[in-house]
Amino acid sequence: MLNEANLGLIFLSAFLVNNILLIRFLGLCSFIGISTNLKSSVGMGAAVVFVTVMACSISWAVYRYLLLPFRLEYLRTAAFILTIASFVQFEEIIIRKKVPAMYKAFGIYLPLITTNCAILASAFLGIDYKLSFIQNLVFALGISAGYCLIIVLFASIRERIDSAPIPVNFRGVPIAFILTGLMSLALMGFKGLFKL
Repeated sequence: MLNEANLGLIFLSAFLVNNILLIRFLGLCSFIGISTNLKSSVGMGAAVVFVTVMACSISWAVYRYLLLPFRLEYLRTAAFILTIASFVQFEEIIIRKKVPAMYKAFGIYLPLITTNCAILASAFLGIDYKLSFIQNLVFALGISAGYCLIIVLFASIRERIDSAPIPVNFRGVPIAFILTGLMSLALMGFKGLFKL
């Protein structure tokens, strides 16, 4: 069990070594769908950071102070999804009102954050690793920052690759999956550096 002094290790483990996108392969639907444009990717990354950190914090408290004392652990999936959906709805209202162009660019992918398995996995992993509230907060920040970094890097690569002489059969999603595999192989070099 990690103590509070190892918050940096928790962050690096979630951010790089066990990256939610390229090591665990969770959250790929929004990753592939939004990463065609750098500006949209930055916005989606920020949206995922907000929802992940807030939802994981609230989910941790709901599990620890509501579900566990009343022996309702079997309801954690429903409770976590409700928490995530609440924050996504709040975020959707704010983005629609303040940044309508970004709201339009996100399209269906903004409401899909509700069912983004990366965010739900973050909430589950924080509980399963028996992290304290602060450790869970750092863990959620690491996971979401890792998502944000990878989607922004991937979008910048995809924007450059659009002008590359790629065979017709590999354009679009096929080359995106090949790039995802190559980026994943690069991150695999960090595997095993830290363990939670």
